[in-house]
Amino acid sequence: MQIIMRRALTPLAVLLLAACGGGDDKAAGEKAEQAQPTSRTLAATLQGADGYGALGEVVSNAGLTSVLEGVGPYTVFAPSDAAFSAAGAGDFADETLRAQSAALLRAHIVPGALTRADIAAAIERDTDGSVQMRTMADTLLTFSRDGEAVMVSSDSGARGRLTGQESVASNGVLQPVDAVLVRPDTPAAAAP
Repeated sequence: MQIIMRRALTPLAVLLLAACGGGDDKAAGEKAEQAQPTSRTLAATLQGADGYGALGEVVSNAGLTSVLEGVGPYTVFAPSDAAFSAAGAGDFADETLRAQSAALLRAHIVPGALTRADIAAAIERDTDGSVQMRTMADTLLTFSRDGEAVMVSSDSGARGRLTGQESVASNGVLQPVDAVLVRPDTPAAAAP
């Protein structure tokens, strides 16, 4: 377990160290636009967010509400209801999809609280213009820029854009994304 946590936290540490360097005007502007922290947990923030009912069903069905109410911190890359519809994702309220719900959720969570400005600053500092983070499902998310947009792609080939207003909760950050970051035919989305 200790080895797994070290593996999961190493990319996060690299990203956070990269984000600690000197700033530029673009990163400073993005920091000014970020949401103000609240005393609500990630679970409460997700429950109160419009357009994220499908993700709420995933969390509930997976039995992971208590995790998103816990200490954290976590960053949840939150697909909207429209993203679930576009991906053709099933009804995650179905009890038989509990394992798939848990796998899908883990593939959208990275350890640590990362704002969009943190991610953008790390991308800007990287010589290749991209940064990778390991998810709780032990998959990689790669972040890069496409013009002003911050793009995210998974090692399964799914690709999306960070969009909307992030929510900084007491135990992490909810980052809206316009795609489901797991393809339905990948192991992270399949039943064990």
